[in-house]
Amino acid sequence: MITVVGEHAGREVVSFALAHGEDPVAGLGARGWDAQVEAVEGVLGDLTFRYAVVPTEDGPANDPAGPEGPGLSRAERVHIVPHQRVAAYAVVVAQGRLLLTQLAPRTGAAGRWNLPGGGVDPGESPVDAVVREVAEETSQVVDDVRLIDVMTQHWVGRSARGLEDYHAVRVLHTARCATPTHPVVHDVGGSTSDARWVALDDLTSVELVASVPVALRAAGLA
Repeated sequence: MITVVGEHAGREVVSFALAHGEDPVAGLGARGWDAQVEAVEGVLGDLTFRYAVVPTEDGPANDPAGPEGPGLSRAERVHIVPHQRVAAYAVVVAQGRLLLTQLAPRTGAAGRWNLPGGGVDPGESPVDAVVREVAEETSQVVDDVRLIDVMTQHWVGRSARGLEDYHAVRVLHTARCATPTHPVVHDVGGSTSDARWVALDDLTSVELVASVPVALRAAGLA
């Protein structure tokens, strides 16, 4: 379970379980609060997203649910099992270059480039997941992992895997690589087909997934 907690003037003022398909900031906004993420605590299965909040000008909305996304027919949706995936990624910059991973053919975005990272394992913290995933996907050793943002995407529709009701929760970080080396993909056969350092001023040379520009802005790099 993911619990979203809002704190104002040093005290907890709002708390709720993140619903399937719901965005934490949208959920807080619907409850009458503007929010800025401060911390992600715990491990997968018992995560808490903490936000600093201030009252919105308009007050609470009537419907706190998150966006539905493009839909299927009612009959089709009955047979879909909702799936929520919590993943952790990192903006890793060294010597003016950004560490990127290329998505493998088995994914829904083959050939596009992503930040290193991936699914958080049960009982694992997002920070530990970042360190593990970066090592598996790129062979790079990182530390000083710092939270910068949380983004979500709720998608309902058809994909190569069939009918999906998919809620992606991405915990975005920065991390330091003190001794960058030539990237090597150790997790062969997984979601990563290649890894490389790409100059920050040459990112237009590769096709990025949508979450990368979001993370770069949150890291103050775009």
